[in-house]
Amino acid sequence: MELQHRSPRVAVYPGSFDPVTKGHMDIIQRASKQFDILIVAVLNNLSKNPLFSVEERRELLASATSHLPNVEIDSFRDLLVNYMVYKQAHVIVRGIRSVTDFEYELQLASTNHKLNSDVETIFMMTNPKYSYLSSSVVKEIASFHGDVSDLVPVEVEEALKQKFINKNKAIVGNDFSK
Repeated sequence: MELQHRSPRVAVYPGSFDPVTKGHMDIIQRASKQFDILIVAVLNNLSKNPLFSVEERRELLASATSHLPNVEIDSFRDLLVNYMVYKQAHVIVRGIRSVTDFEYELQLASTNHKLNSDVETIFMMTNPKYSYLSSSVVKEIASFHGDVSDLVPVEVEEALKQKFINKNKAIVGNDFSK
């Protein structure tokens, strides 16, 4: 009896991760159990003005996922389906928080499948305790020095504090109370 070698099951979890939240981490941890390799791919979206650079986001993700041996951190600036071919991956992982998310993600999944019928998208429901959570909410809370310790990994909390300390130093002298 001859042993057959199967290719590793590779999935990609794409996103901006600006910054990575505990909601993202929930999806990463759960998806890493479903695939041999999970690539968390930071999108370099030139139309957005991110708080963290792509390299900073990659470093934060690498630190936050260091306990997950089958998780790789990468970045890309191409069509996702082209990146999937390059990485020899066939599954896109997407987290869903709400019906609104589902409608948007279904449109993306259908478009990706039209561009490359070998690519499938799986949706993972976010843990209900993170259903309200988004990177935008985290950034807004952190910008006003609010407590984000329950919302992001420790590394991200520290990085947010540093970002907003530096930003606030740059705008000293402005009186925002008027």
